[in-house]
Amino acid sequence: MNPPTHRIQTGVPGLDEVLFGGMPRRRAYLLQGDPGLGKTTMALQFLRSGMLAGERTLYITLSESRDEIVAVAASHGFSMDGIEIYEMAVTDAGESQGENTLFVPGEVELGERIESMMAVFERSAPQRVVLDSCSELRLLAQSPLRFRRQVLALKQYLTQRDCTVLFINNSANAEGDTLLQSLVHGVIHLEQLAPLYGEARRRLRVLKMREVAFRGGYHDYVIRPGGVVVFPRLVACDHPVAFEPSSISTGSAELDRLLGGGLDRGTTTLFLGPAGAGKSTVATEIVVAALHRGEKAAMFLFDEERRTLLQRSASIGMPLERHIEDGRLYLQQIEPAELTLGELVAAVRSTVEERGVSTVVIDSLNGYTHALADEQFAALHLHELLSYLRQCGVTTLLTMAQHGMTGSTMVTPVDVSYLADAVLVFGYFEAGGRVRKAVAVVKKRGGRHEDTIRELSFGPDGIGVGPPLEEFRGILTGVPVYLGDVGPGGNLMGRTRVE
Repeated sequence: MNPPTHRIQTGVPGLDEVLFGGMPRRRAYLLQGDPGLGKTTMALQFLRSGMLAGERTLYITLSESRDEIVAVAASHGFSMDGIEIYEMAVTDAGESQGENTLFVPGEVELGERIESMMAVFERSAPQRVVLDSCSELRLLAQSPLRFRRQVLALKQYLTQRDCTVLFINNSANAEGDTLLQSLVHGVIHLEQLAPLYGEARRRLRVLKMREVAFRGGYHDYVIRPGGVVVFPRLVACDHPVAFEPSSISTGSAELDRLLGGGLDRGTTTLFLGPAGAGKSTVATEIVVAALHRGEKAAMFLFDEERRTLLQRSASIGMPLERHIEDGRLYLQQIEPAELTLGELVAAVRSTVEERGVSTVVIDSLNGYTHALADEQFAALHLHELLSYLRQCGVTTLLTMAQHGMTGSTMVTPVDVSYLADAVLVFGYFEAGGRVRKAVAVVKKRGGRHEDTIRELSFGPDGIGVGPPLEEFRGILTGVPVYLGDVGPGGNLMGRTRVE
């Protein structure tokens, strides 16, 4: 049995999770990608992590000045104290010739540069080194063979001296510099996607990492004040949580009856219907019921503004502000044009794992799919997120608006009904000269439910769910035939209200 590999932390939030604990020590790594993707920032985080762990660190810059490196660090609130910077844009060899010059292959030999770096290594004895960038060394080498020999010698020299090396290289694609990739222990590739509208989206992929396993595929990341943050791709089976299956109330006795006893903990419920039919309001009612049980909840709003939700909820007897103030309700408004999938998943995971929420609302999937307009596998991403929430015992509520208002021609932007454990259909119908709302349960896994259609109403005292609309025919068409009588005030005869 092989001894466990000693790992070091990268200092980049989320990246160590992708690497299942960090990088193997005393190895050489390559960080590649186009300019502007955060390579320098990640390199500084790598060195800061070592410095905070008591290691000696060294940043060798061939393409940027010392002042530029310090300015990058300052923009993220980093202090360079404890990190040595060796600037080679103005070189010792140039000074020995009585001149200051930038690297030009015809004037300065690569061997002289390597010797100069080794002198710095001997003096500093660093345990972490960043070399920025290999593109400059390649220009000096003038031939692939010489470049390979010099980099290989440099890698062997450093790793034999208990040093972990991070090479930085400019590369436009994942194939990058295959010659350089073959020399290092691991390769991390950065890239950027520019949609036609909205913020550019950055992602990384670990192309190889010898000795240890890692999370494959693409992982979103952002550059924020404070450095690069990586959002690891979610794999639901990696997060099993034991929970006790049980039924929970929606807060409405009639709605519970319609659902055959309420919702099941650890399931996903889809609210489907036209805009304004009451999907978000019923979801809010279920959240309030969870809060009244002493549980915590989270709501992610894509379409409705936070202020509008608070005002609307208060108008029907469901004030939410005090729950937000005491920390039991987390409310986040999402800007779809600025969102990355990884950020949304990270926000949901944070509420579940750190805040301990038991109910999550995504309102709506229309906004979610718009945010992922450039993603080819949005349904697979959503499937993984919902599987994760199920395994954590979280009750998930999804809303989706159909295109159109009434009739059989209404369509959904994407079919996700197969992902839901229960589906509630909302709709409009006309009776007695009034536009009314109706609700029905068309699917519920693992239990029986009513197959009736009930009238739905909202007022200052909350949600009202009437008895089965047995005297109607064709309700789901939007223009039903009513076979009974209409009472005073336009109310349906025999209709009851549940407060």
